[in-house]
Amino acid sequence: MVAVLTALGMTATLGGCGALGGSEDVTLKLVAADYGDSAGNSSRKYWDKVVAAYEDEHPGVHVDVSVYSWNDVDRKVKEMVDSGDAPDLAQIGAYAEYAAAGRLYTADELLSITTQADFAGQLADAGKVGGRQYGMPFAASTRVLFYNKDLFDAAGLTPPTTWAELASDAEALEADGVSYPYALPLGPEEAQAETMQWLLSGGGGYTDTLGSYGIDSAENVETLTWLRDQLVGKGLTGPVAPAELNRADAFAAFAAGKVGMLNGHPSLMKIAEKKGVRFGMVPMPGADGESKSTMGVADWMLAFKQNGHRDEAGKFLDFVYSEKNVLDFSREYDLLPVTNSASRAMAAAPEDQALRPFLDELAFAEFYPVGHTSWAEVSAAVKTGIGEAVAAGGSPSGVLSGLQTRAVRAEADSDSMG
Repeated sequence: MVAVLTALGMTATLGGCGALGGSEDVTLKLVAADYGDSAGNSSRKYWDKVVAAYEDEHPGVHVDVSVYSWNDVDRKVKEMVDSGDAPDLAQIGAYAEYAAAGRLYTADELLSITTQADFAGQLADAGKVGGRQYGMPFAASTRVLFYNKDLFDAAGLTPPTTWAELASDAEALEADGVSYPYALPLGPEEAQAETMQWLLSGGGGYTDTLGSYGIDSAENVETLTWLRDQLVGKGLTGPVAPAELNRADAFAAFAAGKVGMLNGHPSLMKIAEKKGVRFGMVPMPGADGESKSTMGVADWMLAFKQNGHRDEAGKFLDFVYSEKNVLDFSREYDLLPVTNSASRAMAAAPEDQALRPFLDELAFAEFYPVGHTSWAEVSAAVKTGIGEAVAAGGSPSGVLSGLQTRAVRAEADSDSMG
């Protein structure tokens, strides 16, 4: 059907949007997160370019963009919504709370059929609540295992494909005097990410096959027990206790040549390259072989109903999600495209081959359970408590059981509020 409509040159839409209705004299308010690390590459520049191009083609429609740091953007949107001044569009880190409150348009009320169908399937599914897509993926990333080539060469090592090989490599690196044979950042900055990567590699995760919390599963207990006994307990994770090691510090140590292995996302490539570190990247090892899935992270675009600008917002988003714009954004910030068309273009482009290992993992990625309004509370509990599970004398089963109880209670509370 999509092919037929495209061949006929028709704009295919769902929910009656886009094809009918005027869009004159409308100002759309968009709040967006800043992915840049300086004024020179602020997301403000990206949005200014996109908006200028759109407004040239759509006189009478204006897009007012406000860009905030990741430290502020989610809070800013919440303040706007709570004060009755919701933006038309928000590009932030979560959507479930607003979807549960009935404040959002669904993707099929906004987007053309071709745009919505172009989203990578697992990303579209991660944006659903109750089978309906409220969160439109905007940026994505996956994780792979980075290793220091010089340290590996000096120790005569090859990159690991199993947990046992990872532990063996770590022992050899430790014997060579490497400070962090494997850096395990379970500090409060982003412990939920490192934890999820390991849980997935052990065949578990935060949720079960039905989407309910399964934090205390046998697979998860086994994974953290292995980490406690085979890495942390043997002194293979460095001089800083995992519960006190944050991701940024682990990345800095890798860039300083002090880390043999760690999980990382694309930004670590630039950090390491600037410091002249020779590194390699491989899929995360699993218990018995290469991990069958990896952790994916996505940020979201959402459209609020309050101002009633459904048609205008939908048309603008169709433009935002064009192949060119998605590629431009992904290349600027070393992120992965959220659409199939842009992913195919990136996979084929010679200039994008550095991102290929991450792009290859996207098809096997699993995402945080962001469709649960309780996830924010659960994530915060993981950040502050998971390090205890792998500490000397720690109880993986006890810590995971406590997190599961908290998750179930938080989910019940969110259901009752909904």
